[in-house]
Amino acid sequence: MTPIQFIAAIHLGAQECEIKKGIPAAFTIGQAALESAWGESGLTKKACNLFGIKASKGWQGPTVTMMTTEHINGQDIRVPATWRSYDSWADCLLDHAEFFHVNPRYAKALQFPHDGIRFAIEVAAAGYATDPLYAEKIIKIIHNHNL
Repeated sequence: MTPIQFIAAIHLGAQECEIKKGIPAAFTIGQAALESAWGESGLTKKACNLFGIKASKGWQGPTVTMMTTEHINGQDIRVPATWRSYDSWADCLLDHAEFFHVNPRYAKALQFPHDGIRFAIEVAAAGYATDPLYAEKIIKIIHNHNL
């Protein structure tokens, strides 16, 4: 799938999440592109999980266990992780939007419902990912694809 095809496939769902849930569409698309390798990652293909959202103890839905790379103490380490699994990308987009609302650590990000760049910075600052360049990678996608 090309970046243009991927953006077209999730654009309307991302816009709906911005309007209804205050998650910037540019951020949603940029993060999904990064996390899913433009829809081509194993997790995306196996579990329709575009964002690499792990299944915490409170998750009631289906799961899948797959290896991931975590950035720990300055090193990239491969570890198994349990991920949320979805029936469709649409279900994933809606859960992704809700994820930010039920996790208080993202409250500051939610103050920027139409600013994908600032939202990315705040989500990264809140510890969404272990990659120290996480926000910068999403911002680069936003800029490169005029999101």
